[in-house]
Amino acid sequence: PHSAILEVAAASYKRLFGVDAQVKAIHAGLECGLFLLKFPYLDMVSFGPTLRGVHAPGEKLDLASNEKFVKLLVDVVTNFK
Repeated sequence: PHSAILEVAAASYKRLFGVDAQVKAIHAGLECGLFLLKFPYLDMVSFGPTLRGVHAPGEKLDLASNEKFVKLLVDVVTNFK
């Protein structure tokens, strides 16, 4: 729960959207777990747009949430040192 990248991501979210980010550990972090096996020293967060029906026929991406995701990603990458 205490990491440099998480602090930057949470601060970016608050600055951009005016509310605190909901930080949770969920199943969707699978890729982070795989990277961590190979590189145990990495500091990682996983975030993305809203998806529905994931990994199934008819999977859908919420386009409005994708725009929000892109803004957040750019801000996190720009502000992480």
